[in-house]
Amino acid sequence: MIKVLIAEDHRLVRAGLCRIMEETREISVIAEAENGRQAVRKIRETKPDVAVVDISMPGMDGLEVIEQVVATCGDVPIIILTMFEEDQYIVRAIQAGAKGYVTKKSAPEQLVAAIKKVYQGGRYLSAAAAEALAVHAAEVQKGTRSLLDSLSKREIQVLRRLAMGQTNREIAESYDISIKTVDTYRLRILKKLNLRNNADISRFAIRHDLVEI
Repeated sequence: MIKVLIAEDHRLVRAGLCRIMEETREISVIAEAENGRQAVRKIRETKPDVAVVDISMPGMDGLEVIEQVVATCGDVPIIILTMFEEDQYIVRAIQAGAKGYVTKKSAPEQLVAAIKKVYQGGRYLSAAAAEALAVHAAEVQKGTRSLLDSLSKREIQVLRRLAMGQTNREIAESYDISIKTVDTYRLRILKKLNLRNNADISRFAIRHDLVEI
């Protein structure tokens, strides 16, 4: 029996995932988390065989969860489950240490297959994720990479939170940094992406599937 932890902030989605896994009779959901910080704590406490983590969660996103888990209990493989098919997310998730990437548009059996493969020590990318990754690799080779490639990991995180309407103070508290530092990130984002204000940031994020709407 493969022991799995699910981290997903939407209760109904989480319940659906639990049902899918339990129906296989090969997977047991031993813990659930509704935000990133809770996910990290429960992964440390329960040491699941595989953790399935949504990339977009309050408090701490999936990429941050990966980093925390890799740093403290790197033997727990993580599969990212998300609506986002943007190649930037896939590349950054894999670079951070994710062992699998499955979109929520994938069939349920793909998630089950991903869990089994990752549990056995392999890696798994859904068809959509693999295609996006291939496109990104081609763009890198041609020198036509996305503007998002110019942003650091933290700048991407701040951009997403700004796009979701969070204030500089709220972002600063989430990352334990100063408000001035957040504003510095914001100004860098505006300059690198040639944007004017937070409204432009929100439109950019929506256009590039960086936030759920």
